[in-house]
Amino acid sequence: MIPADTSGARRGDTRGGAGARRRRPGTGGGQGVPLLLLLPALVALAFLLVPLVALLVRAPWRGMPEQLTSPAVWQALRLSLVCATAATAVSLVLGVPLAWLLARTEFPGRGLVRALVTLPLVLPPVVGGVALLMALGRNGVVGQWLDAWFGVSLPFTTAGVVVAETFVAMPFLVISVEGTLRAADRRYEEAAATLGASRFTAFRRVTLPLIMPGVAAGSVLAWARALGEFGATITFAGNFPDRTQTMPLAVYLALQSDPEAAIALSVVLLAVSIAVLAGLRDRWMTAS
Repeated sequence: MIPADTSGARRGDTRGGAGARRRRPGTGGGQGVPLLLLLPALVALAFLLVPLVALLVRAPWRGMPEQLTSPAVWQALRLSLVCATAATAVSLVLGVPLAWLLARTEFPGRGLVRALVTLPLVLPPVVGGVALLMALGRNGVVGQWLDAWFGVSLPFTTAGVVVAETFVAMPFLVISVEGTLRAADRRYEEAAATLGASRFTAFRRVTLPLIMPGVAAGSVLAWARALGEFGATITFAGNFPDRTQTMPLAVYLALQSDPEAAIALSVVLLAVSIAVLAGLRDRWMTAS
């Protein structure tokens, strides 16, 4: 009797098993999610979502139009948008060259400089406001000379709001652009250099278009951070309606006298934050 050739069956079984394994990616060999991981994950999700849901549940939807059409709200919203946009523009002009310096050049103390650039990310905003006062206040290290030479006093002005927001928002732009620069292929810049382009021309014509998604993402993050800034703004610029009172400061002030107005303003800021996050995720942060 001729023995049956079972190698093909075995190969088929093997291929079938591999195919079955390929059809079940990420299932952990068919096992479910461990309970010890699932429960903390659900608690963390609830911890993050319940306050936001509570804000929407308690929002005075019927009186929302009246709350949001008051002149004080529109003044705060307009000031917030203008100052956040100006802070983002300043961050672009100063932060993109700084990111290029950190990503493309070697110099002593570069690690320390990078750590100092990212320090405002972890520094309490009110401490940043005090530091700005010590540096740019009327009697500050730099501010006294600005006042004496040019008659410029930044604290408690709209320009002071822009300065405070730039201080806390620029690191987001620098980190985003630096990471994009490190991931960009340098061969294009080297090819431009071999064709006679200067380093600045290569940056403007080659590097900048390559890193534009990172610049755009960093700009949106910086704008959103500037829009929500509170501690450094109230410490350095104060809380004066139509001059330094931004939306977060208006929420804080309204919470003491009119909680419904504070909730309405908070819902507006929440909507703006969700719109920014959705835009980032759809355009620049979606995994391939």
